Amino acid sequence: MSIKSPMGWLLLSSTFCLLSFAESNLTPSSDTVVVEIDGAKLTYGAFEDKLSGNIFQARNAFYEAERKALDEFVDNFLLEREAKKENVTVAELLERHVNSAIPKDPSEEALKLYYEVLNTKEPYEKLRPQMIERLRQLRIAKAKAAYMETLHSQAKVVVNLTPPRAQFSLKDAMVRGDEKAPVTIIEYADYECPYCQQTQPALEKVEAEYKGKIAFAFRDVPLPMHSHAQKAAEAAHCAGAQGKFWEYHDMLFSTKQLDVPQLREHARALNLDVAAFDTCLDSGATAEAVKAQLAEGQALHIEGTPSFLINGRFFNGGMTYEQLRTVVEEELHRTAEPVKQAANK
Repeated sequence: MSIKSPMGWLLLSSTFCLLSFAESNLTPSSDTVVVEIDGAKLTYGAFEDKLSGNIFQARNAFYEAERKALDEFVDNFLLEREAKKENVTVAELLERHVNSAIPKDPSEEALKLYYEVLNTKEPYEKLRPQMIERLRQLRIAKAKAAYMETLHSQAKVVVNLTPPRAQFSLKDAMVRGDEKAPVTIIEYADYECPYCQQTQPALEKVEAEYKGKIAFAFRDVPLPMHSHAQKAAEAAHCAGAQGKFWEYHDMLFSTKQLDVPQLREHARALNLDVAAFDTCLDSGATAEAVKAQLAEGQALHIEGTPSFLINGRFFNGGMTYEQLRTVVEEELHRTAEPVKQAANK
């Protein structure tokens, strides 16, 4: 999406205002009758309870599109303001701080390496101009991102766009940290999922950095294409019955060893009651608990792992440390505001 004219931004801003107004005024209260079937009056609350996952995901999709457009709006505002300071156009500003900061053409060595990665039968000389342009655009994008980060660091940007939040409960959940912490992160994951495994170090780093401020809960969503995921989840719950869920959870992600014999070895490594663990695992005693958590994920229409609820805000896919940290900071700011306002009264 690219909006260049002031009128375009005005229309975009007006659209946001109208949509926000429409949502606040057209969303019925929970006791509003929205449909009658043979005289039976059905309320919006009943409708939302039955189809809450559908409604939440639709609202979240709209919010993500709105937030993306708002972020672009902010970037353009910062660029226009900086261009005014330097008495140049935005194009001249980008040329000065972005385009001129990178080599005009990649080296032949870089081009030939890129050509090898393409694994194409097209001759090098034919593709050379296209590769030069592609690599140049990638470098420009990277340089612009760095420049925008600098502009953001010099400005105080407070986003007041309200994201949709799903209702959540920590009942029967394995929680690490204080359940009353201002930020609750619920991860819906699969021990065999490579993206979940890749995200784990970022989660651990954020947990350590914000110790005391984050409650972290894990929900099992074993995907059908992963043959070891269900049993690994059951094994973690069996370890949890002996008070070592998190130690076992961490071991599964760190070792990535999920065959049943390996699941038993993990129990031995953690000095669990091996006989009790093996009986639990062999009997499928925790299978229903795993299925219940899977059903919770399905009710939210979670189709891939990892997915997250952070204070009820939904995020789909692996998150970097920087992305997690940004959301945690936003939530800490949000939860601190009422306290700050009360203290100033």
